[in-house]
Amino acid sequence: MVGLGFGHSLNRDSSKVHRLTWLARFGLFPTRLAGFDPLRLGANPETLPYLQEAELMNGRWAMAATAGILFTDAVGLPKWWEAGAVDYGMDTQTLIGFQVVAMGLLEAARVRGFMKTGESGALTSFPFDPAGLDAPDKRVKEVKNARLAMVAFLGMCSQYAVTGLSPLEGLEAHMANPQAVNLFTSSVGGEAVAFIAFLSCAPTFLLAQKTLGDGKDEEFRPIPW
Repeated sequence: MVGLGFGHSLNRDSSKVHRLTWLARFGLFPTRLAGFDPLRLGANPETLPYLQEAELMNGRWAMAATAGILFTDAVGLPKWWEAGAVDYGMDTQTLIGFQVVAMGLLEAARVRGFMKTGESGALTSFPFDPAGLDAPDKRVKEVKNARLAMVAFLGMCSQYAVTGLSPLEGLEAHMANPQAVNLFTSSVGGEAVAFIAFLSCAPTFLLAQKTLGDGKDEEFRPIPW
């Protein structure tokens, strides 16, 4: 796991340049929309490195989750939504207690290492890179795959909530009858059409906002007033 930390090298006087450079490199939209950040989450240079680290950690968990879900589905192990009911050889309270202690220690070490080095890692290795793969292009690929995995995991959860099927079961049903079994013929077909329409209009709105706005780089406020 290689990180994308800025560490203590983040210069407040050039915070906007740092932010736009980072968003341009790892933005979800083409170059013309580089700096895609409609919620202005990156406007605060103090919190930007921590939000960046949080995105990476959530993305890494999502990559592990999607790989695990597909593996268990492929080999016939219990479905991912049934994992909590499986007997692991210890009672639930003991299992939760063990997980809280183990994850608490690991997370405490990770946070201390990140605050000291500005790099993402594990235990005493920052960045954690036992295979020696750390490189600028690999970091870009990691964050792109992390974002894709987060979307994929959300899709898997949504699919089960709507159809009650696992990913491979849903794929098999779709391949058997693509016209009758798809997103638009499901119980949330109307919502899907509305969401796609919103995504289609969003780039136009963002470009208009940049063109007609006053140029101020405002920080995100959950409560506008």
